[in-house]
Amino acid sequence: MKSWLLLLLSLFATTVGAAEPAAAAKTPSLVVTTLDHGEFDLAKHRGQWVLVNFWATWCSPCLKEIPDFSAFDKQREDVSVIGLAFEEIEEADLRAFLKEHPAGYPIARVDVFDPPKDFDVPRGLPTSWLIAPDGSVAEKYLGPITSADLARRIDQDKK
Repeated sequence: MKSWLLLLLSLFATTVGAAEPAAAAKTPSLVVTTLDHGEFDLAKHRGQWVLVNFWATWCSPCLKEIPDFSAFDKQREDVSVIGLAFEEIEEADLRAFLKEHPAGYPIARVDVFDPPKDFDVPRGLPTSWLIAPDGSVAEKYLGPITSADLARRIDQDKK
């Protein structure tokens, strides 16, 4: 009886541990309207690395990333950054916030109840996706990252 119980418990534990949320698309699509840069279409950035950064105004680590990502976006011709404000916020409030914390890359508001379909719903913020030049997901980051982290990852593929 004990061996059956142990077998059932181990099967249950294996099944529960294997359950994961659906993974994001291998080659995600993303088309959003940005606040000041018109439409951003991820597919039109093939040939470049793209950082898709989910963030919020109340997220302290997110705020530290903004100036770093702005500089990175400006200094690297092979990289584009898109910021997705993942919170319930009015456009006027977001614009006011961005006057205090300017981003040198496009920012779009994302509906937290209907986020982009090809990306997992962020489990925490910031969450960033590094998209390779072929359009595939190269890396997903949960938590803050730096431009140095991104440069290392990008340069790793160039070797």
